[in-house]
Amino acid sequence: MDADVKEKIDEAIEFFKTQGAEFVELSMPNISNALACYYILSSAEAASNLARFDGIKYGVRGEGYANLNDLYVKSRTQGFGKEVKRRIMLGNYVLSSGYFDAYYNKGKALQRLLIKQFNDVFKSCDLVISPTSPTVAFKIGEKANDNLSMYLSDIYTVPVNIAELPALSIPCGKNKIGLPIGLQFIGPKFSEPLLFNTADYFEQKCGK
Repeated sequence: MDADVKEKIDEAIEFFKTQGAEFVELSMPNISNALACYYILSSAEAASNLARFDGIKYGVRGEGYANLNDLYVKSRTQGFGKEVKRRIMLGNYVLSSGYFDAYYNKGKALQRLLIKQFNDVFKSCDLVISPTSPTVAFKIGEKANDNLSMYLSDIYTVPVNIAELPALSIPCGKNKIGLPIGLQFIGPKFSEPLLFNTADYFEQKCGK
C-alpha cells in the first residue's frame, strides 16, 4: 500500500487502541491468493450469467442485423463494454473443458479454504481492519490500458466477496494532495450491527 494510506490506517488503529480495543496478530496463509481466485470465479460467473443476454429476451437488442446469429453477435458487441467482454472471455476460458479443473475447481477449493480461515480468525477477534484500497483514487482513464494495475486495486476488498462476509468502508483521512483514504471493517456473517456501530463511533469521534 502507499505510504500515505499506511499512515492513516496506522492512525486509525492507534485511535481504537486508545478507546480500549485490543489488537491481535493473526495469520491467513492463503489470503495472498484471494485476488487471483476472485477473478477466476467472478469471470466464470459473469460468462455463465451473461450467456442469456441474447438481445431477444434479455439485454440490449443490436441494430442492423441480418439473421438470428447476426442478432446475437451485434447485441453482445453493442451491448457489452470492454471490461465485460474481457471477463466473459476469461470466464469462458476457465470454464472450458481443458481448463475447468486447472482453474475453476481450484478456485472453488481456495474459496472454501478462505472461508474456513476467516471463520478461524473470527474465533479470536470481533472485526478485521484493513485499507479499502492500496492507493487513493486514480484519475479517470489513467489506468485504462493497465488492467492488471486496476485489478490489483481490489486486493483488500475481494477476500470479503470470496468468503461471503459483510464489510464496510469509511473515510479515515486524506493524503498529501487531499484525496480521501478508505478504512475497511470486515466482520463475521450477520455482524452488520457491529460494523455500523464501529464505523459510526469512529466517525463521531474522529470526524474524518
